[in-house]
Amino acid sequence: MYKFAHIADCHLGAQKYPELKKLEIKAFKECITQCIENEVDFIVIAGDLFHSNLPDMGIVKEAVGLLKELQDNDIPVYVNYGSHDFSPNETSIIDIICESGLMKKLFNPKIIRDQIGNTKIKLKFTIDKKTNAKLAGISGRKVGIEKQYYKLLDRKTLKENDEFKIFVFHAWLEVLLPNFLSKGDALPLSCLPIGFNYYAGGHRHDSIYEENLENYENIAYPGPLFAGYPKDLEKSARGIKRGFFIVEFDKTVQNHEFHEINVADYEFLHFKAKDKTSNQLYSEILDKIEKIEVGNKIVIIKVDGKLSGGQTSDVNFYNIKKILIDKKAMHVSINHHGLLSKEFDAKMYKGGNNPIEIEKNLLEENTSNIDVLTTELRDEKGSEMAIQLIKIIKQNQKPNEKKSDYLNRISLSALSVLGLEGQINDI
Repeated sequence: MYKFAHIADCHLGAQKYPELKKLEIKAFKECITQCIENEVDFIVIAGDLFHSNLPDMGIVKEAVGLLKELQDNDIPVYVNYGSHDFSPNETSIIDIICESGLMKKLFNPKIIRDQIGNTKIKLKFTIDKKTNAKLAGISGRKVGIEKQYYKLLDRKTLKENDEFKIFVFHAWLEVLLPNFLSKGDALPLSCLPIGFNYYAGGHRHDSIYEENLENYENIAYPGPLFAGYPKDLEKSARGIKRGFFIVEFDKTVQNHEFHEINVADYEFLHFKAKDKTSNQLYSEILDKIEKIEVGNKIVIIKVDGKLSGGQTSDVNFYNIKKILIDKKAMHVSINHHGLLSKEFDAKMYKGGNNPIEIEKNLLEENTSNIDVLTTELRDEKGSEMAIQLIKIIKQNQKPNEKKSDYLNRISLSALSVLGLEGQINDI
């Protein structure tokens, strides 16, 4: 009996806040530790190990150190591009790490002609030396461009082998598609080659395991180890588990187990504006956050619906966040994009078809809740300054104007609006 780990969508480098950056690499480290402790024979990463093809070198250094631990424990790592990893000229950090021998890329297509002269893509199997498992796969591309690979796939050679086989892919499948996504974003199930024992999926940010699905068995998505997007944090706060699969096999899959990675505690709060004025909603939020314990937790707040009176700016989200941070919350994220007000509707109507007036109304409505160090930028002065900066940024390069002169002109104009004239050399 052998074991392998199936990981996907780590999105290392996705987080911009220091406290979340630490958790992101902590989750990856915990995953690697569990793989070593469980003595897996190899690891499959089904795309999006990093959040970009050339991520911050600090996060790469930490990831490489953990991959070196796997090499020291004789655990090979097989990887495919995800949509975030992809580089058409192979300048992705994935390729650089693979050149070092710490990982092996699975997607190595060969263009061939079939018996009637049609162009086909032939996939070469990678054979794991210890278990004799055969691995093949197709990398993910942005906006589903990889669909063409599946159309040209030479399926005959993939069916001819009897050993334990794993197919690695990074794409949504139509049959498993959530209602909010269109089929244009996904692959038909029939795109996957038949005859594999395990289909290691990536790209879907929820864990799912289908043992039998039409002509296929063991189609699995582990989901992210931590979070690639703010929506992932919200789902985690709602109770969605994060982790990876460890699969036991001989000639077939004998067992699979989801191993949870839990690097933070969460608090999720959802407030609805329906039938409430802005002051009532604000009081409700303040009352709730005063009563709960948030020490060292990630706090996710969602506020939506239409107010019965008042403006959205009456709800001081900046102060709400400050209160939670003062109560020792590790991180606070507030999503109030779905909060609307009747007064704002009236403002928009008064703006008519005048985009400048509508733009002004939007800024006046929202600048009071922007998280900035300079508090005066959250009043009318802030919205006026923003409008001026938008006008400057919209300016096009003049005929015969050098790019360097254009950038210098825009920078000087922007610094003038900000009251920072003379600081162009500091940019």
